[in-house]
Amino acid sequence: MFGAIYIGLSGLNAYSKGLQQVSNNVTNLNTSGFKSSTVSFQNYYGAKDSGGLSYTPNDQSGGNGVGIADSKLSFQQGELRQSDRDLDLAIDGTGFLVLLDGTETLYARTGSFEVDKDGYIVLSGTDYHLAALDSSNHPVALSVDGARTNPPKATTTIKFADNLSSTATNAFAISDLTVYDGSGGAHVWKVSFAKDADAGAGAWKVTVTDDKGVTIGTKSLKFVGSTVDPATNKLDFTDATAGFTVSLDFSGGVTSYSSGEISTLRSASIDGQAVGTITTVTVNSKGRLEIGYSNSQKHELGAIAIADFRDPQSLEQRTGGIFAQTGLGSREFLNSEDPRVGQVLSKRLEASNVDLSQQFGDLILIQRGFQAASQIVSVSNDMIQQLFGIRGQG
Repeated sequence: MFGAIYIGLSGLNAYSKGLQQVSNNVTNLNTSGFKSSTVSFQNYYGAKDSGGLSYTPNDQSGGNGVGIADSKLSFQQGELRQSDRDLDLAIDGTGFLVLLDGTETLYARTGSFEVDKDGYIVLSGTDYHLAALDSSNHPVALSVDGARTNPPKATTTIKFADNLSSTATNAFAISDLTVYDGSGGAHVWKVSFAKDADAGAGAWKVTVTDDKGVTIGTKSLKFVGSTVDPATNKLDFTDATAGFTVSLDFSGGVTSYSSGEISTLRSASIDGQAVGTITTVTVNSKGRLEIGYSNSQKHELGAIAIADFRDPQSLEQRTGGIFAQTGLGSREFLNSEDPRVGQVLSKRLEASNVDLSQQFGDLILIQRGFQAASQIVSVSNDMIQQLFGIRGQG
């Protein structure tokens, strides 16, 4: 009967621990990146050896109760929820983001990242560096320090498109054309077109002036019929003061049809740029960290490292949605373009994968098991009391 009490107590202990696991799952219902654990039990059969450390399987004395089994993490993907931060990252797939903490390598399914004072991308509230793949596909800490500015480029070409009316009598001008010198200085040009009767039919005098009214230069643009004469389809103008030359390119389908006084000639594109400073840090559709600059340029730093585990159960869940590999399972580092690991998404956070209905079902079963085990203890105690009563009657 005392043995029955101990068996009942093993049930009370096991179901208490099971309740603890279910409680942890339920309370982390809204924890980003949390992975729920399974609750299961195992029977003890046989008798303990003299050291009390194990059970002998062939003992015929009966069972020895129940214990909580090792829990298994569920790596089913949680809902990917939209956020408004470029460095809120999640993985749509089975892989893990790689985090470097000194000599230790950690992993995460999702997280809010930021740029620290040293330029490294770190998990918010920690010193864990987000890793990218180097040329040898090894994870290295990701820093933006080497790309905080985007160098300027002098404007070399202004491309024009559409029609310069052959029957127009008044001059036509395109204003507010911003060009850049080699130091990134901005200059606003105006390009004027006027009929040049002295140069023959189809000839136009092209004059470029800056925003101070200083004439940069004047050259002749000629048409053969309605198309630009190949000899004049590119006209070079040099700003001697700023020290740069820009080619006005009319070779991209510029025409000169009759359209009265209306000309639709326009600048199709202008190259060159001012110096740029960082405005955004995000991850693009290729899974690469991408920096956006104030001069509208973009620069890729590297592919975000994604870890692929043959046995995810070798991972141990830690505080803050972090995982550490405790087993000896194989691991491989891949990029987002590899279909085996999934895609890194920006402005996304993975929600907890807790299935509340399943947890409530487990909760009811654990409660019933605890009640049943407590009845065993109660009945055993009553029987012992009966035994003591028999002795008293004698």
